[in-house]
Amino acid sequence: MSPRSGTPPPETRLLKKLWSAMPMSGPDLSGWVCAFQSIYCASRHCALLIFTVLSLQLLLFLSTRSLPSPLFIFRHPAVTVAIAVAPAPATAAPCDNGLLYVYDIPPKFNKELIADCSGLNPWVSRCDALSNGGFGAPAADLAGIVPDSLMSSWFSTDQFIAELIFHRRLLAHRCRTRNPSAASAFYIPFYAGLAVGKHLWSSTSSSDERDRTCTDLLRWIDSQSPWRKSGGWDHFITLGRITWDFRRSNDRDWGGSFLYMPGMENVTRLLIERNPWDDRDVGIPYPIGFHPRTAGEVRAWQAFVMNLTRPTLISFAGAARASIKDDFRGLLLSECAGAGGACRAVDCSGGRCGNRSAETLSLFLDSVFCLQPRGDSFTRRSMFDCMVAGAIPVIFWRRSAYEQYTWYLPGEKEEAGEWSVFIDRREVRSGAVSVRGVLDGIGEEKIRRMRERVVDLIPKLVYARAEEGLDEGMDDAFDVAVQGVLRRFQGNGYRR
Repeated sequence: MSPRSGTPPPETRLLKKLWSAMPMSGPDLSGWVCAFQSIYCASRHCALLIFTVLSLQLLLFLSTRSLPSPLFIFRHPAVTVAIAVAPAPATAAPCDNGLLYVYDIPPKFNKELIADCSGLNPWVSRCDALSNGGFGAPAADLAGIVPDSLMSSWFSTDQFIAELIFHRRLLAHRCRTRNPSAASAFYIPFYAGLAVGKHLWSSTSSSDERDRTCTDLLRWIDSQSPWRKSGGWDHFITLGRITWDFRRSNDRDWGGSFLYMPGMENVTRLLIERNPWDDRDVGIPYPIGFHPRTAGEVRAWQAFVMNLTRPTLISFAGAARASIKDDFRGLLLSECAGAGGACRAVDCSGGRCGNRSAETLSLFLDSVFCLQPRGDSFTRRSMFDCMVAGAIPVIFWRRSAYEQYTWYLPGEKEEAGEWSVFIDRREVRSGAVSVRGVLDGIGEEKIRRMRERVVDLIPKLVYARAEEGLDEGMDDAFDVAVQGVLRRFQGNGYRR
């Protein structure tokens, strides 16, 4: 992976270090110069001799200045992928964009919600999903699918768990301050997704019940000095569900109304699906099961997925919606069934592709392309499962990716084509194009470059297990989000 932005390459750092250590005026060199002066200064060769000594000293320095940057070479049949190892910064200046303050909010807004894990869902307990700091139980079902050396980094992680992951990491963040007067960004560790999610499928919950905890949180935060000073412009929060779960416009609609409450209009929100028309919403990757501890584990996984033989051209993990007229997922399943061995599908009906789906990961590891139509909303966790498995996503709605994760995935048409394939769903519906026809038309060299790009993106799509993040200067999804928030608040064009 390339070094963090702003970190000088190792050759530059070595040059500065050696230059500052050179004895340009030390006793040895001064003695030589004085000796030459006493013997020869009367002669016309004095300047020449002094110049010669200095030149020899400089030549010795220059002969040691070159140092190659380390490389790991990943080999794949007919493909060689070179990925540079990011060196550790020589002089750390990690908080140039300011310090973070994490509110210590009353436990009813986070800890007590976790303690009530068995009551957060009307059908099943959420206790396993909330265990292990939000990572869930170890993914024992992946034995034989992922390398043994990486099994300890795979978990049965719930897709709606980002609130816990961000809170844990921010408490240990190197730029955290306990002095609110020194902070330039303020984090609200409210688990709103758990609070609202508890009532989403309840037939008896009123709109007031769905909103009560959110209303109480805003009443509490309004009493805090930093909030009253800025009106929330320098505050941010992680919401573990999609934005539409917090945008109820009237009492009869779905979800809560947290994002429509007075005060929330200024807060930056990190969500797994954003509203493309609201700049305060920032899309972050869905949490998936891979939580590496080190940059070395990330590189090992990259090498593994890049070297795999992929016998299946197209894959799709999903379920048709019989209740939806002209369901596009049903259309894709039909086309897949007609493609013979070129396409494989996993039926995800009945929760089959939940947090413990070895079948889904195995499918993506065997595939070159993975189909990613919109799910119940515009985005799907499946896209991130697919990409971390090293497969190329095929997108049918621009709002499913390109307008969602702008801090993570290149969204401009030319750049988006480096890591994904876009096929307009309307052309598929009309029969103007077939999915297989489009994908069959992509040459092997293009596929190789696209797979390399997907694999290169993997570090930014996963959440590290270590509290301090990945080492060697490698950023994960959490780092990208926090750095983006700090830059946003530091920006001259952003009101604070």
